[in-house]
Amino acid sequence: MNRIDKKFYELKSKKKPAFIPFLTAGDPDLKTTKALILEFEKRGADIIELGIPFSDPIADGPTIQASYYRALVKGVKVAQILDMVSELRKESVIPIVSMVSYSTVYKMGCLNFIEKAIKAGLDGLTIPDLPVEENNEVFELAKNRDFKIVFFVAPTTTDMRMALITEKSQGFLYYISVVGITGVRDKLPDDVMQNINKLKSITNTPIAVGFGVSTPEHARMIGKVADGVIVGSAIINEIEKYSGESTRKLIKYVGELVGKLITGAKG
Repeated sequence: MNRIDKKFYELKSKKKPAFIPFLTAGDPDLKTTKALILEFEKRGADIIELGIPFSDPIADGPTIQASYYRALVKGVKVAQILDMVSELRKESVIPIVSMVSYSTVYKMGCLNFIEKAIKAGLDGLTIPDLPVEENNEVFELAKNRDFKIVFFVAPTTTDMRMALITEKSQGFLYYISVVGITGVRDKLPDDVMQNINKLKSITNTPIAVGFGVSTPEHARMIGKVADGVIVGSAIINEIEKYSGESTRKLIKYVGELVGKLITGAKG
């Protein structure tokens, strides 16, 4: 059983949502990324979403775009990220889903990329710039290897397209809580709970909610109805805030924020 499926099965029996923090691989460096993943796991994170830096992300707001830029300027490569995951697997079994641009997958070759990702210890991918209607090659290659391809559902997704997405998504569905890009927000949309419940009425696939989830209070609200709570920009902001401090201090302070978010989500 894929680690993602196993984790959601375990959490369902406990009636608790998954907490899924996002990290940009290589920001501020890969050694710190690895240490942060271990810290988050120690504090109770359930799944990691690991962003592979890309020069032209389509869904990410300024916070995550800036983190990608910082990593790329330092020369972080896909092969180095996979090596870091391989090293991490000597100490951790936490499920890891990587957010990656399709151009990165295509350049390496779909089969080659998926096989290297599996060998390294990744459990699945989100590919924001690969529409569900055009992903049959990636989908079939992944499905045959129990490697999960996670799809996005937005508030603007039509019922017809939602049916196709829920049919094909593996591991979990990523529900985008807002119309727009990632980023810290003071308030979540009024219809977010209604839309999550609508999704739950048409699929048994776990639903995790991200984009704009920024505070322990947001996490608590989402955790009451969704199967997973995803937080990215708030964590990346904290990493940037302490980037001038020692690695030990950065991990401590970012870990404390994640601990508060986890407490909120698990309520």
